[in-house]
Amino acid sequence: MGPMHDSRVVALLLALVLALGSGGCTSIRYYWQAMRGQFELVHEARPIEEVIADPATSQRLKDTLGQVQVMRDFASRELALPDNGSYRRYADLGRSYVVWNVFATEEFSTRAKEWCFPVAGCVGYRGYFKEADARAFAREQAQAGLDVYVGGVPAYSTLGWLDDPVLSTFVHYPPVELARLVFHELSHQVVYVKGDTTFNESFAMTVEIEGVQRWVRAHGTPQMQQGFEQAQARKRDFAELIERTRARLDALYGEAGTDPASLRRRKALLLEDMRAQYAALRQGWGDFAGYDWWFAQPLNNAQLASIALYTRLVPGFQQVLRENAGDMPAFYVEVERLAGLPEAQRAQRLSAPGAQD
Repeated sequence: MGPMHDSRVVALLLALVLALGSGGCTSIRYYWQAMRGQFELVHEARPIEEVIADPATSQRLKDTLGQVQVMRDFASRELALPDNGSYRRYADLGRSYVVWNVFATEEFSTRAKEWCFPVAGCVGYRGYFKEADARAFAREQAQAGLDVYVGGVPAYSTLGWLDDPVLSTFVHYPPVELARLVFHELSHQVVYVKGDTTFNESFAMTVEIEGVQRWVRAHGTPQMQQGFEQAQARKRDFAELIERTRARLDALYGEAGTDPASLRRRKALLLEDMRAQYAALRQGWGDFAGYDWWFAQPLNNAQLASIALYTRLVPGFQQVLRENAGDMPAFYVEVERLAGLPEAQRAQRLSAPGAQD
């Protein structure tokens, strides 16, 4: 880590803090914690080759980082993802997550509240580098009458502004999940639309799914392929359950003249029905318990929004990829074109995959 790289981070993030100074002390504090957190990532990151050569590095970490190097080269060579310094360094943060995102919705809405930032635009969550800060902000939102949900995040993208490192928060993941995350985060550097979280995350999810399928065929085993297909089937079932429940809640909230007490009671019934449907899904999955932690929490609109933001438009993007015969550069060109359309038009195109513009 050279001083020039450190100073580049400080200059960029300090500019953001100063740009938000007119927003008051709350904005300054928020961007200051963001600057400190990002600087920590960059300061702690070391070239992967250096970490592998270090005698103090465990053999397990050396092997994993060697595998990450293969994934990283595959991402650029086979998926046409950016060939840059991202995921070529490693940082040990000593904690479970890199950031904690706070999601919030109105009590009778499934639409995520948005916060706007100079670089990323408006997004459906607000991130903190310390869990305590995220929980404190969530409490403020809850006291204002909103549904809130706090989720830990193992990685995020700086959209190519900085070289994102491999982090200790996800380096221990199984190979398929590790590849999935690297492909997902790199895709944010290809196409990113300010103010449309669902478009951005659904696009990245599409790239990660396609990328992992190709990576497993090239570097995996039959058992790994089978495991990936099973995991994808469960993820689809989970996402469909969330989307069905979200649609039912939207229909409820759209009813005219319903008093809040009735809405609150019927909302609770729908969320409990979702929990019951999950129990049936779990049984059909052979008692796979991977989502138990999610359903063990008090369910609310914000928790549903935290999933829907990432999955809602994936089928539409997958159709666009098929229309381009799986050619990733051609797919990216078409997604860039869609990104230039008004939000309503691109959402309509992706919500009805077979439709013509």
